[in-house]
Amino acid sequence: MSATVASTAAIPPKPVRKQSIDPEAAQKLEKSLAQRPDKHDLIERNILKDDSVAPSLQAAKEKLQRSQLEDKLEHALQARPKPEELVKEGILKESDAPPAWQSY
Repeated sequence: MSATVASTAAIPPKPVRKQSIDPEAAQKLEKSLAQRPDKHDLIERNILKDDSVAPSLQAAKEKLQRSQLEDKLEHALQARPKPEELVKEGILKESDAPPAWQSY
């Protein structure tokens, strides 16, 4: 039994830690953290990126999405009517047509 008493007496007491910030700042921080939006809201508002894909695939996913968007935009630009068609349909006045088309 004396060995048990000796072993507990050899353990030094834990030092008391002082707070690194004052209590008012800690309270302010706690209040701010309690009011911040959750992760889902930040993803919906495009502040955070959706992490439904593994991090190693995230860059490839973003590159693919950008490429698809570029293709979609290119297709939309190809499908839009030419200035001469808009003039024929009365949508665009000949004087408002782009300068390159007016010279023809």
